[in-house]
Amino acid sequence: MRMWRSHDSRDRGLGRGQDRDPRADAYPMPSVPYGWYAVLRSAELPAGKVVGLHYFGRALIAFRGADGRAAVRDAHCPHYGADLGVGGKVVDGTVECPFHGWRFGADGRCVEAPFAVRTPKVSIGGFPVRERSGLVLVYVGPDAPGGPGGPAGSGEPEWEVPEIEEAGSRRFASPIDDTCRARIHIQEMRENIVDESHFHFIHGQSEPPVQEWREDGPFAEARGTISRRVFGRDIHNTFDAFMYGPGVMVVRAHGPVLSVTAVALSTPVDDRTSELRMLYYLRKPRRLPFLTPLWKLVFRADALGEVREEVRIWDHKIHQTRPVLLPHEKGIRALRRWYAQFYPAPAGGVAPRPDGARPRPRASVAEDAVETAPSERP
Repeated sequence: MRMWRSHDSRDRGLGRGQDRDPRADAYPMPSVPYGWYAVLRSAELPAGKVVGLHYFGRALIAFRGADGRAAVRDAHCPHYGADLGVGGKVVDGTVECPFHGWRFGADGRCVEAPFAVRTPKVSIGGFPVRERSGLVLVYVGPDAPGGPGGPAGSGEPEWEVPEIEEAGSRRFASPIDDTCRARIHIQEMRENIVDESHFHFIHGQSEPPVQEWREDGPFAEARGTISRRVFGRDIHNTFDAFMYGPGVMVVRAHGPVLSVTAVALSTPVDDRTSELRMLYYLRKPRRLPFLTPLWKLVFRADALGEVREEVRIWDHKIHQTRPVLLPHEKGIRALRRWYAQFYPAPAGGVAPRPDGARPRPRASVAEDAVETAPSERP
């Protein structure tokens, strides 16, 4: 079940009479970090269908070629600019333009142009695509031909998103699928998992959790324990958040009552809006599997409301390039350092600063991206 919610404050009456601060749309870093992003679930892309998309500030299409593999390309026909996602159709594994019948293969090349003496040597841009764990993933980066923010290239991505075993395991129920969009940069969506203090005010944690942080190139892990009071009883859960670049995170939470794997898919829509798609895989009760639908109802009522509250805050917050952090709030500092590697480096090999300050060599980027509260400094 996919639950879609609009999170524009004009739609839901929040903040009525209060204009957005222009700074809420200002970020010092590019809107599209390099990495893998999920643009569809596999089931949403049946053979013979063209699916129109809009991510990375551009119109896109997805379809399956003659071999059944997913392709994600730019939407506009180079002939006369028609949007292939609006009326286009799949013919023999190619996508046919609804305006003049030009056809393009899964590799983007034009394979037919009616009334042309020779088939024009033109292509529609696109992305490297991987389909795994029930997701259609695209790679955006300097090696992605036609990828936004970087030059066209011929190389393949240097790293991959691993399989998510819960997506194909019978021990887990079909996922609760919840999607929302917010006026926020996707980096701040990811910072949420290491924002220790918000766990108390949003998620009912008695105190900020102590987290361990590990990183290895484009991969990182945040590990900790969450305790919350349910029906007058303290329930302790461990969690491991595995991050695969800027767009995919898998959070596994285990406890005595419920175990759940949350797949967080954050994708830039444009330079002001980001999408967060959450897939929640609940482990079926071993002895009472028939209770699974009830578990899902309880989980949906509890967890999704907390996400809505976060989105409401995201819609109106501004990006603090140098936030004043307390000594225990170390996660944001660590994540910003790690996350900076996904932004394109200008000539000279210096990465952009997430705090908008003077650039520094890539090895020490974002080291000063936070401030410690003066009264709390050791």
